[in-house]
Amino acid sequence: MTTDEFLATCWTTAGDTAPDQNDQRSPLSLRERAEAAGEAGFKGFGLLYADLVEAEREYGLAGVRSLFSDNGISHIELELLTDWWTEGPRRAASDTLRGGLLRAIEALGARTLKIAPDVADEPWDLDVWAKEFATLAAQADGVGARLGIEFLPWSNLKTVHDGLRLVEAAGHPAGGLIIDVWHTERARTPPADLAHVPGSRIVGVELNDADSEVVGTLFEDTVRRRRLCGEGSFDLPGIVTALRTAGWRGPWGVEILSDTHRALPVREAAAVAYRTAARLLK
Repeated sequence: MTTDEFLATCWTTAGDTAPDQNDQRSPLSLRERAEAAGEAGFKGFGLLYADLVEAEREYGLAGVRSLFSDNGISHIELELLTDWWTEGPRRAASDTLRGGLLRAIEALGARTLKIAPDVADEPWDLDVWAKEFATLAAQADGVGARLGIEFLPWSNLKTVHDGLRLVEAAGHPAGGLIIDVWHTERARTPPADLAHVPGSRIVGVELNDADSEVVGTLFEDTVRRRRLCGEGSFDLPGIVTALRTAGWRGPWGVEILSDTHRALPVREAAAVAYRTAARLLK
């Protein structure tokens, strides 16, 4: 019987910053964050590319890799690529970011590249998206990683079913889904549906919790008011059972985003995020 391993997604250890801020960089050093995650028990670590740029300046990519290794972190996830499907100046900026992410993945031995759908929910062509996704999946595969897209209930890929339709149309074995349970619950996807997702298409899982009622927009609610595992309304035991049935074996991401969590000292934030997630999976 193997022991479950956990990955601290980028926001869980980022401190006083959030996706709704213009400058999303963490005010904490990568050393502080990696030490806090390792001390808590995490074996994986997620990092926003803007924070990686800062860390590379301070330590170099070889130093970043050593920093993770020294703290027992063996699963590295980098994010977040947007506009990978479009054209023009937005695509040019996205391609520059893509190049930096792929370079870093290879240097760090990262396992996952996380990308986003269209949060503006504009009209889109499945064939175009599938072709672009397959190309990006092949590039990720070429540097030793898998490509995961995170569906969001306010985007053009609102549900796990929408996300699966895209990755199956793309057809590349390195491509799949990041399943954040906040998004499946807010999209009202029954936990049992997750049991039928092909295990080969699950690239990552993110655990968290929330109150039953949404406050404000979905985006505001997800950024400001997530709860620790077991402290909200989600059927987390049912979700975990379904994902195990689908074949997921980890590492289990823990993504806690809230005003309360980001105000905690990073060691306390990492410790409570790990403890509550580990309690859930026992």
